Amino acid sequence: MQTPSFAALFDMDGTLIDNTPYHFRSWQALYKKYGKGGLTKETYYKQISGVPVMETIRRVFGEPACRTGRGRDEAQLKALLNEKEEYYREIYAPYLAPINGLENFLTGLKNAGVKMAMGTSATVADIDFVLNKIPIRDDFNVIINASMVTKPKPDPQVYLKAAHGLNMPPERCVVFEDSLAGIKSANNAGMKVVGISTSHTAAELQPVNLVINDYSELTVQKIAILFEE
Repeated sequence: MQTPSFAALFDMDGTLIDNTPYHFRSWQALYKKYGKGGLTKETYYKQISGVPVMETIRRVFGEPACRTGRGRDEAQLKALLNEKEEYYREIYAPYLAPINGLENFLTGLKNAGVKMAMGTSATVADIDFVLNKIPIRDDFNVIINASMVTKPKPDPQVYLKAAHGLNMPPERCVVFEDSLAGIKSANNAGMKVVGISTSHTAAELQPVNLVINDYSELTVQKIAILFEE
């Protein structure tokens, strides 16, 4: 078979693993503990999901305190990030697993000579938490994490940087995403998009080229067809 002339770029949270409900629970706990009230699913999915954790920590918890007039400093904000992430890893660890069909699909792409990258808003610690359990690290030629970009999703920087690392033009890349911010990022980069319905319905995951429930529905040929349209 001729080597496909496209590259595959993957988000991590909600895309390689179905961990979004556990991130939501950890954010809820942080909001409650530090007097930010209840966090609704609607707010989480629209404003937090797919955005770098520190970005949200600064926005929600970095404002000046009422009595002192001083906001939390960077060390305090980093401590909040660590607290949130440690709780997430604690509650998700027993359930950490790849989304159905992922490993077979990645193997198919690799065997076909498709270059792959990860473009995620996650921290290095969270990436290691996942990839130390699921043996897919070597499938990715490039991994772009939150610390490697200056403009978070929905800005296209993370996926443009991943494409550059693979030496592939954006128009020859397909992005796999579950979040609205991530889909906007991929569209802003001028790439094909496959939405996975772990966090949103097919109707909400728009505009995309294809929506899947899991990777058992995909083949290399099915993705290659997207570049013939």
